[in-house]
Amino acid sequence: MEKFNLSTSRLNALIKHLMTRGIVYAPHKNGEVSFSFDEVRDPGKVILNYNRTLQSIKKYFLPPREQLLSFSLKSGSLSKVEPENPLRIFLGVHSYDMQAVLRLDYNFSQGNPELNYLKRRQNSLFIGVSFEPDTYHFSRSVGIMVEEFDGFDLFLDKHSSGYTLYVVTQAGEELLSGFDHLEEAPDRPATHREFRNKIKYNFNRLSEVFDHAWDSSVWEEIAQRCVGCGTCNLVCPTCYCFDVEDDVNLSLADGSRYRSWDGCMLNSFAKVAGGENFRADLSDRQRHRVYRKFKYITDVTGEPWCVGCGRCTAYCTAGISIVETVNRLCEEYEQTVLRKPLAKQDWVL
Repeated sequence: MEKFNLSTSRLNALIKHLMTRGIVYAPHKNGEVSFSFDEVRDPGKVILNYNRTLQSIKKYFLPPREQLLSFSLKSGSLSKVEPENPLRIFLGVHSYDMQAVLRLDYNFSQGNPELNYLKRRQNSLFIGVSFEPDTYHFSRSVGIMVEEFDGFDLFLDKHSSGYTLYVVTQAGEELLSGFDHLEEAPDRPATHREFRNKIKYNFNRLSEVFDHAWDSSVWEEIAQRCVGCGTCNLVCPTCYCFDVEDDVNLSLADGSRYRSWDGCMLNSFAKVAGGENFRADLSDRQRHRVYRKFKYITDVTGEPWCVGCGRCTAYCTAGISIVETVNRLCEEYEQTVLRKPLAKQDWVL
């Protein structure tokens, strides 16, 4: 794999080069403490040294609200809205968000493929960047390293004097074509990045824990704090549930069909005709959300559907930590099933 030195002073030049190739999206400061991915118009406003963005890049492939089609009740006709797919370059993506996109690729390609999502995924290139784990990150606990290259075309690994630029794919090499003054980078010792937030068990053992967690008292204890606002669903990079509604105009002659994000933590999510609600209790909704991340899809794919970004904990209005929840379940599993503490070598370090 080719790798080059990129000094901090040359970063803006690289961004300007990328802007000649396609639409570039990168992290920008949003207010005093938040960051968000936005289209780059001024390279000087791009921030690569950030902890996490409020929303992941999922929003570009699965918009929070989108029109699917328009229809005429009068003529009985309809017209599908086709999504655009220009060449888009996503710069400064953390490894856990890239892994989240790959998981969404799986979700939307199974069964009946979701064509709007898949079309938006075409013509997308990704440039990763390393990060320093904060008190909320725990991606290593779910098998995702800071320097995870999978899915990226280029990767920027931060060091004291700038970045090491790794060329991961042929598309990444072509993206750099015409960008001069790149010098081959020497081998550097691996950077040790410590994760302070950790799940107690290795992720490949969590399914076993959840086999015995359905009736745990933990769900009710968490529900006592939860307010059911759905923030955890909205900021999660792997949540993909949506609602579809038809809006008819005042003339009752024409209308449009829209799709918008939905979330299993909202009271209305499992409500059906007749007023029945299959998950009316917050404890049931909390259990369903966590099982979706560590059990249901994991049993099929072998991977957690939580990528350890820490957003659900960082932005939870009730201060609920998904790591603490899972660790509580691990401890309960030790006490009730194993009847002994987990061996030291099985801890995630």
